[in-house]
Amino acid sequence: MSNESSRAVQYGGGREALLEATIRVVARAGLRKVTNRAVAEEAGVTHGLVSHHFGNRDNLIAEALKYVLERSLDRSTLESGTGSVDDFARTLVEMATSDADGQAFQYELILESRRRPELRPLVASLYDTYRDATRRELERIGLADLPGLDHAVFAALDGLVFQELADPDPARMQSALEALHDLLRSATASLSTGATARAAHG
Repeated sequence: MSNESSRAVQYGGGREALLEATIRVVARAGLRKVTNRAVAEEAGVTHGLVSHHFGNRDNLIAEALKYVLERSLDRSTLESGTGSVDDFARTLVEMATSDADGQAFQYELILESRRRPELRPLVASLYDTYRDATRRELERIGLADLPGLDHAVFAALDGLVFQELADPDPARMQSALEALHDLLRSATASLSTGATARAAHG
């Protein structure tokens, strides 16, 4: 192992570097090309280091998914915590364009799960995490009383990211995101008006 690799592990960067390498391998060549050796070669370390950190391939993939999911949630501001429609997923376009490999990794895993049932729990957890974050932020915005809205809104965002990955056009994606914000504002105003009317007649 090189001195550079040793320093990376010593300072805690080795594991993250291997996860980043896994994401790049999957984005470039597909999930089936992921091996400890391929990831080690991508990261510029010995394959024994991959085994040391993750044990086997399945653990490596699961940890890479957890890593990229946390990064996507943070970068997209899917759950900004402010309760403002303007803040909801406001950096989604930036995330989709700056982290294309991370998004490709997730979609590769989703597609591969159709052929490999053992991956489906990972995919279910992935979608549950995104939908839960969407639901919590919609509740903060004031849209907790519309069943299925969290699923519909996340599906729209998911589709926008997928289309941006396949046919990049950041301006088009931003326009679509602003249209979604307008719809959420209208829904919020409608619920507020309805609540006011019910209170007046109560």
